[in-house]
Amino acid sequence: MRCFTVDEAVNRVGYDQVYELVAYAVASQVLVRPLESYGVQPDELWRSSVACGLAAETLAGLTGEGRDVAYTVGLLHSVGMLAIDEWVLRNHPGLRLSNHGFPREACENERTLLGFTQAEAGASLLRHWDFPLSMSEPVRWQYFPRSTAGHQRMACLLHAAKWVRTVVCQPENAVCPPPPDAWLLQPLRLSVPQLERCVADVQTQLSAISTLLDTPPKDVDEVEFPGGTRQFDNTATAPGRN
Repeated sequence: MRCFTVDEAVNRVGYDQVYELVAYAVASQVLVRPLESYGVQPDELWRSSVACGLAAETLAGLTGEGRDVAYTVGLLHSVGMLAIDEWVLRNHPGLRLSNHGFPREACENERTLLGFTQAEAGASLLRHWDFPLSMSEPVRWQYFPRSTAGHQRMACLLHAAKWVRTVVCQPENAVCPPPPDAWLLQPLRLSVPQLERCVADVQTQLSAISTLLDTPPKDVDEVEFPGGTRQFDNTATAPGRN
């Protein structure tokens, strides 16, 4: 049934899901592009980013952290790679950065080449875009989450979410990376079994949100009016449909 107001739509779908869908759609304008210097295809970057957002949100629910903040931090955790890739393409075309996988990824190559990592570049971008410190600083400290005093819990949560993301997005039959060190999970009182259960949850959520956004419109919509229900034929107005 069609909704007549934004409030009705949000109440029907649920605030949390609407927030996820909006963030998902907005981030798609930034994150769906190849990263040639990293050897990453658009669908890989997109799936990795969304999986990390969903993992961070799920872990936030277990630890009492803000779910919306966690989702956004996870979704944008690798945005610094976009800036570095653009710089490499303009200044060193053909250069490839070696990604050694979770937990350090390509940060050694990045620091050798530029003097900073994609985490630091991403945090600077988020601050430039007026994101609060509660979001930019966990991104900055994602590789060394216990090195920040003011944002340690969210930084540790992002680090753990990246492990979940890695397991969810890795090829079938690939060897799973070792889970985060217990010292990094301690501020959140998380356990490895909880992370393993989170993997299954994220796989289900990732499939559901992709299906929700990819579902084609119906040929006929039913709209409830006070005097009864009316049907509207979408095939007569939808562009490219006969």
